[in-house]
Amino acid sequence: MSQVHYYEVNVQWNEGRKGTLSSPVLNKTIECATPPEFPNGMPDIWSPEHLYAAAINSCYMATFLAVAENFNLPFRDFSCKTICKLEIIEGKYQITEAEIKPAVTLQNPETDRDKAIKVLEKSKAACLVTNSMKTAVNLHINFNH
Repeated sequence: MSQVHYYEVNVQWNEGRKGTLSSPVLNKTIECATPPEFPNGMPDIWSPEHLYAAAINSCYMATFLAVAENFNLPFRDFSCKTICKLEIIEGKYQITEAEIKPAVTLQNPETDRDKAIKVLEKSKAACLVTNSMKTAVNLHINFNH
């Protein structure tokens, strides 16, 4: 398998501050718009800021699933929340921080807690999206019982 991969995403402007994201290899599209916090922004539609957080969150989950499998970590449930902070730095909007908050329900919490922490930390270190950005990324682990 090649070590170089390309992922094409296209956008088509629809009206106002709204467009549609698509990819030639995917059947579903995603409507996107300027978020309502900005002039002429639109509520209830995925924004670039939401998609940025979604890229972090979905990549972290995919990485966690692979690392947990490699470490033979049995778990019953995994969910994750990612919150990105947007601010103006030197006159430019930037996402300056991302908080990754995974929640894991372990099958054997008494014996696997330390292993799970290693898996969750290794997942952050191996996540290609967070490794590809300059945003500070912090990991906040939560165990469900």
